[in-house]
Amino acid sequence: MLRSLYSGISGLRAHQTMLDVTANNIANVNTTAFKSSSTQFQDTLSQLTQGAGSPQTAVGGTNPAQVGLGVQVAGISTNFAQGSSQSTGRATDMMISGDGFFVTKQGGETLYTRAGNFDFDAQGRLVSPSGAIVQGWNAVDGVINEGGVTGNITLPLQAVIGAKPTTSASVAGNLPSDAAYGTTLSREFTSYDGTGKASQVSVTFTNKAPLGSLAAWTVTSTPVSTTTPDPILTFDALGKPTSAVTALTVGNVTVDLSTISGYAKLSDLAAASKDGNAAGSLTSFTLGKDGTLVGLFSNGKQEAIGRIALATFTNPGGLEKAGGSEYRSTFNSGAAALGAPGSAGMGTLTSGSLEMSNVDLSQEFTNLIVAQRGFQANARIITTSDEVLTELTNLKR
Repeated sequence: MLRSLYSGISGLRAHQTMLDVTANNIANVNTTAFKSSSTQFQDTLSQLTQGAGSPQTAVGGTNPAQVGLGVQVAGISTNFAQGSSQSTGRATDMMISGDGFFVTKQGGETLYTRAGNFDFDAQGRLVSPSGAIVQGWNAVDGVINEGGVTGNITLPLQAVIGAKPTTSASVAGNLPSDAAYGTTLSREFTSYDGTGKASQVSVTFTNKAPLGSLAAWTVTSTPVSTTTPDPILTFDALGKPTSAVTALTVGNVTVDLSTISGYAKLSDLAAASKDGNAAGSLTSFTLGKDGTLVGLFSNGKQEAIGRIALATFTNPGGLEKAGGSEYRSTFNSGAAALGAPGSAGMGTLTSGSLEMSNVDLSQEFTNLIVAQRGFQANARIITTSDEVLTELTNLKR
């Protein structure tokens, strides 16, 4: 039979594969984080009809003569170029800006995906639409150990942050040095005991300096301070503190007064800081660019809940598509290198957005035309070869 007949058949098969790949790309034009594929062709073995001849003294060398035997698909490669961002406003939707894959587990198998359209299941686990559980590092008392073993990212829906007693506070700002004798200024802050019970602490500053001299502020409190005698805040001519005692003890709370200044015509005294808090339950969460899930509690406190892990590969093109917009590692992809978003080699995370498909419709429709014309041309080869065979069979009548 004619070699051209089989070359045409191989061309039909190769261009049919190209058509299949292109059709799949177009079908997934709106699939979250879909990565388009492209087909590469290569020729098959060639039949040697005449070998190469070496040059002689009187005769020049000759080149080999070969007849090709068709085409074959060399490979189908995946384009991992970044897709565009689509804002969704959902806190559980996440987009990787840069390199990396989310790590998920489903049925004991570890899979990888760029699609960040996650949600929480009934057990508070962060899962993909197919039920794969997102992996990362869960926090213990707000501390995340990135060097530890990854596990299921879980939002503790019934989490409670315990109460902490107030042990220190501070009052900062300025006491006016030109205040009138007997001027009183009071500032309050909330103090908590070990059970989270709140009580108000009031710190009062009274100017008891003689008329015509620099202000001298006597500090008292409610409840009554155990500091005796009452501290007296004095300042030099430059407004700098000169007091020997710059703290007040109210119960178990030490109130720092050392940063208070004494300039004229300025009164901005305020309770600057304090520790301690009441108990609180989890109300919501936010996601940072480093993949940290931060819980927001009813007592106003924030605490890290966990951090999402990302994986990178030496050869991402070696990953095998596992369906559901997920991939599995292969021998040629290399082992997964895990790390936190934003670390070396890893992209950052954006909450409330998803990565769109990177399919270029203009290129895909062009590929459709190329595949169609290639298929038609190879079909014409078969038709022509058949006509030649018909002529051969008609030689004898």
